[in-house]
Order: sequence, then structure tokens, then C-alpha cells
Amino acid sequence: MLGTLGDLAQRVGGRVIGDAGLAVARIAGVEEATGDALTFATDAKYLAHALRSRAAAVLVDASIAPERAEKPLIVVENARAALATLLQALRPLPPRGPFVHATAVVEDGAALESDVYIGAHAYVGADARIGRASVVDTGSYVGANAAIGAHCWLKPRASVMEGCILGDRVVLHSGSVIGSEGFGWAFVGDRLERIAQIGNVVLDDDVEIGANTCVDRAQTGSTQIGRGTKIDNLCQIGHNCRIGSNSVFAALCGLAGTTIVGDGVKVGGQTGFKGHVTVGSRVTVAGGSQVWNDIPDGAFVSGGPARDHREHLKLEVLIRNLPKLVARVDALDGGSRAPRS
Repeated sequence: MLGTLGDLAQRVGGRVIGDAGLAVARIAGVEEATGDALTFATDAKYLAHALRSRAAAVLVDASIAPERAEKPLIVVENARAALATLLQALRPLPPRGPFVHATAVVEDGAALESDVYIGAHAYVGADARIGRASVVDTGSYVGANAAIGAHCWLKPRASVMEGCILGDRVVLHSGSVIGSEGFGWAFVGDRLERIAQIGNVVLDDDVEIGANTCVDRAQTGSTQIGRGTKIDNLCQIGHNCRIGSNSVFAALCGLAGTTIVGDGVKVGGQTGFKGHVTVGSRVTVAGGSQVWNDIPDGAFVSGGPARDHREHLKLEVLIRNLPKLVARVDALDGGSRAPRS
């Protein structure tokens, strides 16, 4: 049981309209909500849907909350932020140390600070450093001379390769690889020869890397991801990229080598960056875009190649109207133009 509506409202700084003593057992979306669930709504359309649902009560923004409703409400200034607070309390906690599983390998010279947890079949290389209360979960890999800060969580099968550096509170989801060798090749005649990638990767505090995402080590120097940045599943960050603080990348993004991204950037899924481009701070890049050129601070871009979003929408309208324009020109020409194969 999660608690009463009054208890939950107190946790998120909200107020209750209706029965504050009503107990709820779980939090659920509108479609799967049952009579023991708290659901949520962030706009009037979803609120109407939520009020018709089977949910026991609704968490709702103050801007759209009615003073009377068919169901009890928890009214807050920001329903999404309040939902995040409530869900965080339900999130599984990382394992707690001090603990080193009997099947784990910790090489000579590795330094484990207090309360570190090393799971089954995990590997910690020579002279690696693991910070206080960090978790190297089942099957994870930490290479020689790597340095991991405090309260980090390497989830099962995550890898931090040799010499890479993680700040505090970094989360690596399952299958992510930090410090895989960068994609560097040179044509020598008719064959390809490897260009050694001898740099590393540096992740600042509070970075989170999604499942099966790869961040390549630099050719020289460091591939860098700034404080608080979050990268979704199945993304590729190429060698020598530099990403600023508090930026977010949705799934399936790809950054070719030496892409520079500023602070507070929002990037939709399936966006590609051609490399050797600079994206300013506070930029929004719509999903599916292709970033071929530099983008200034504060821009909102979309399309391929990415351009100002309004310009892109105007171009799309023009393209959709082309068949009508061709038909009009053809009619004016007496229909004499033969269609091209």
C-alpha cells in the first residue's frame, strides 16, 4: 500500500480535493489503472480521460484542476515533477556493500573504497579505483586504471574500459560500453589501416547512459560528457565528442566523431550528427533530424539537413503542394508535356 492521499499529497507539496483518507496501493497510467490506483493527468484531455477511468484518484496540475470532481484529486503545481517524486520512492535500490561475490575477480592493485558492492562474475582490473558505495553489478567490467566515483551503479553487463573516468552518481544501464575503441581508419592503397585510439572517456557527475549505448574513447585526449547529461538506449557517441551539462538525447541518436554539443540541449530520437560540427547551448533538435552544419545557441531545428524548424515546416508545405503546381503548369501548357519515366 502506498498510503493515503493525504500522505502522498504531503510528500509532493500538494493538496487533496475529496477524501484525504483514501488509501491507494499503486500508481498507474490511465489505461491500466484499477480501483486501487492513483493515476495522473497533465492536460485537460487526459484529466477528462482519467476521471472516466477506474482509478481511485488523480494527480493533476493546479492549472487544470476543478474544485469539484467525480474522483478525489491530488492537486500540485507540476504533476510530472510530483509523479517523478512518487515513482522515485518505488524505484528498486542498488545493492548495498561492502560485498564482493566469490565469483568476482578483483585484480591486484585495485582499490575499493567503503561499502562497494561487486556482483557475481564481475571484473575489476589492476589499479582501478571504485568509489564509496558504488555498485559493479553482475557480469560488469571495469578495466585497468579506470576510476569510478562514489555512489555509481554499473548495472549488469555494463563495461568501463581501461583508463576511463566516471564522476559521482553515474548510472550505466545494462550492456552499455564506455571507452570502446573509437572508429578510426585510414585508407592505405586499397586497404584500411587502424588509427590507434589511445585516449579515454570522462563522464562527469550524475550522467546516465542507457542500455546498449556506446561511448567511444578518444583518438587522443578525452571523449567528454558533462554533468547531469542523460543519454537514452541504443545511442552511439563517437570518439572525441564533447557534450555539455544537462543535455538529453533520446534513443537511436548517433554522433560521429568530434561533434561538440553545448549545455541544456534536447535531441529527439533517431537524430544523426555528421561529426566535426558544433551545436550551441539550449538547442532543440527534433527527432529524425540530420545535423550537417553548426547550430547556434537557442535554435530549434528539424529535418534533413536540419534547419530552423519554421523554415522546415514551410518547406514541407511547399513540397506537398508541388503536385498541384505541376498539374496547373501542365494545364496551362495544354497538357502537351509528356510525363517522364
